[in-house]
Amino acid sequence: MSRIGALLAREVALAWGRGGGPLVAVGFYAGVATLLPLATGPEPERLAAVAPGAAWVALALAALLSLERLFERDYEDGALDLLTLSPAPLEIVCAVKCLGQWIATGAPLALAAPAAAIALGASPTLAPLIFACALVGGLAFAFTGGIGAALSLGARRGGLLTAVIVLPLFVPPVIFGGGALDGFSAGLPWTGGFALLCAYAAGVVALGPVAMAAACRNALS
Repeated sequence: MSRIGALLAREVALAWGRGGGPLVAVGFYAGVATLLPLATGPEPERLAAVAPGAAWVALALAALLSLERLFERDYEDGALDLLTLSPAPLEIVCAVKCLGQWIATGAPLALAAPAAAIALGASPTLAPLIFACALVGGLAFAFTGGIGAALSLGARRGGLLTAVIVLPLFVPPVIFGGGALDGFSAGLPWTGGFALLCAYAAGVVALGPVAMAAACRNALS
């Protein structure tokens, strides 16, 4: 197995075992979907109108739960120093860590998103687009979250600082994904919003590891 493949397998295994793995994020997602009808009322028309947007916002919030320990554990036990000295560039290491986070947490959340939206009253015809938006949006959340996790290394309240850093970065994918879903459900053009979501995710995947590597080097210096 190559070094990158071994690192990806390690990150997926750590993400699955870190604080319950995806079960915590999926459980939080299910909790939001359960509580929403209690807050807005059980009327099907009202729930159907807010279901896609509510499911999308809940996805963004659920993605926050597993970001705090993305770099912190390796930073505390010295593994991050070894990863920095490894033959693989630190930018590639950061990208693989975020990719492992997405595979272990983002993909299960993307699978849960259509079910949660339909349970809230969304049309089943929205399910493929909800899944696609959640999958691409989860990738954007993982890499933007990685930037926040790297910048908060060594902070006493790293989880809170990570949330403060990444929540503004979560706004564009939430807007683009929500716009695509609203447009599709209303019979309006929706491909523009989905294309912008994909472009944002691609930009973060390309530039995020550079920022993460710089933040990790600064924390280790």
